[in-house]
Amino acid sequence: MTPLLTPLSNLANSVLPLLADHLWQSTLFLLGAALLTLTLHRQSAAIRYIVWLAASLKFLVPFSLLVAIGSHFAPGGAPVTSGSGFYFVEQITNPFTQPISTAAVIVKKGPAFFLTWKELLLPLWFCGFMVVLSIWIARWRRVLNARRNATALSEGRELFALRRAEQRANLATSLELLSSPTSLEPGVFGILRPVLLWPESIAKHLDDSHLEAIIAHEICHVCRRDNLAAALHMLVESIFWFHPLVWWLGSRLIAEREHACDEAVIAMGSGRHTYAESILKVCEFCLSSPLTCVSGVTGSDLKKRMVHIMTDHIVRKIDPTRKVLLWTAACLAIAVPVFYGLFNPTPGHAASEIGTAPRYVNISIKPHPEDPNGMTRAKVMISLIDANFTARGVSLESLIQLAYRVQDTQLVASPDWLESAKFDIDANVDKTAADQWQKLSEDQRGALAGQMLQGLLADQFKLKVHQETRDLPAYELTVAEGGSKLQKMADGKHGFMHMGMGELSSKGAPLDLLAAQLSMRLGRSVVDKTGLAGNYAYSLHWTPDADEQARMRHDELIAPDSGHSNSSAPPLFTAIQEQLGLMLQPKTDRVPVLVIDHIEQPAQQ
Repeated sequence: MTPLLTPLSNLANSVLPLLADHLWQSTLFLLGAALLTLTLHRQSAAIRYIVWLAASLKFLVPFSLLVAIGSHFAPGGAPVTSGSGFYFVEQITNPFTQPISTAAVIVKKGPAFFLTWKELLLPLWFCGFMVVLSIWIARWRRVLNARRNATALSEGRELFALRRAEQRANLATSLELLSSPTSLEPGVFGILRPVLLWPESIAKHLDDSHLEAIIAHEICHVCRRDNLAAALHMLVESIFWFHPLVWWLGSRLIAEREHACDEAVIAMGSGRHTYAESILKVCEFCLSSPLTCVSGVTGSDLKKRMVHIMTDHIVRKIDPTRKVLLWTAACLAIAVPVFYGLFNPTPGHAASEIGTAPRYVNISIKPHPEDPNGMTRAKVMISLIDANFTARGVSLESLIQLAYRVQDTQLVASPDWLESAKFDIDANVDKTAADQWQKLSEDQRGALAGQMLQGLLADQFKLKVHQETRDLPAYELTVAEGGSKLQKMADGKHGFMHMGMGELSSKGAPLDLLAAQLSMRLGRSVVDKTGLAGNYAYSLHWTPDADEQARMRHDELIAPDSGHSNSSAPPLFTAIQEQLGLMLQPKTDRVPVLVIDHIEQPAQQ
């Protein structure tokens, strides 16, 4: 993949899963709003308009934001790490064989100029966004030109009717009345400082009662801040132009907005017949506004509006039962995601279990001296006796993978020095923690060791992380048709794992360690889907290809002459099936990734 396409691929993998979650949540919220408006069909249109507007704004406010707010106030939560923790070998002089997968980023095969369907979606969305935005801008300029060519009215019956309507509506500020030579319908233009554009040719067709009814309608738009709401939904339509329900929602907003203003004008004292006639006259002599954020008088279905206006008792007070229903729905829409975040905090804000795990003391961190031969052999050990931690020539990338049980393909936003800088680390625990450590079982020590290393990274390297889920290329490790050829060890019995170039053998290790080692050699996440629990003995020999050899030597975890690799051994995929009774199947899977929010290089100690 070319350098230009790599960021696009990364962006697609990051954004699309989040967008998919947001879309189904917002769509479900919209459908719930539609059901709610059905129960309010005999109530005021202003109430239904608020419900539709909330559904529109939901597209701009993801539930994840509310969940994050709840997580911020969470008292604690689960750590990012998954799994049972560290795996120990039987002798403390041997490094424990945790998945330190530092494989290179996988390179897709085939021509570099081809884009996947995911990578095509972002350019396609951007083109649609620019087209919709361009249409809105062109229409906005049309209305803006009409405003620039208009002249302010300082007298006349139109201005007198406007001031009377402002007094009846208790409007705090007076509107500027502009006479426009265009044939656009009367409309309120602007959000912060709105003005009333009035076509100069319409006045002669309206008597005083018609004039006052039309102006009262426009004042209602100003009082309700309809232009601001319409502009926000125009933003929603521009961003989510591909969603058909968003455009349908826009038509519902316009319809209920005009019905609400119709009800308000009649409530202010205008006669039904007079008001209906005034709207018909405007429709006869004027053109409708090209923008929904310029509130006019002719919006929505004209026939339905006439029926609505001429219906007796069109304005009804909402009954107590429906008030409770509305308030309950509003509170639940906000409270549910907030409380979810409060009781299920995201790892980036959760206190995590590292707050209760023993902390390392007497910590020494020094840069690893360069080897004259250019070879760095990483070694990491933890004592089963007193939990003391020792590392030589280890990178922070490896320690993070070790502490959080992730592979290098699952690390996001890591700085370049995270892999290149090597450190020697010695850390001890106090006597009380060492005594408690000896009382724990091996599994308990494994879980606690991961938390202790997370604490060391947070204290000494100022590491802050959070977890996300993304679609990544991966392999699934499954049982082949002939069944597994692994030898299961007795419960609680652990053994060694030997790692070499073209060789993996175990005398009793869980299969997640095998998956981690395969991930390191393949440069792609391997997910254990075998369903085989416990520890297994096996011996796997294969001939590594050139990519695998380059990857292993680059990561300096396997010496060039280690293992018993020879050309007579089968390729890795074949060896796994023939020798272990397992198989690797390529798949794009939802994989949890660890996003590094902050990390610092330590001061030398």
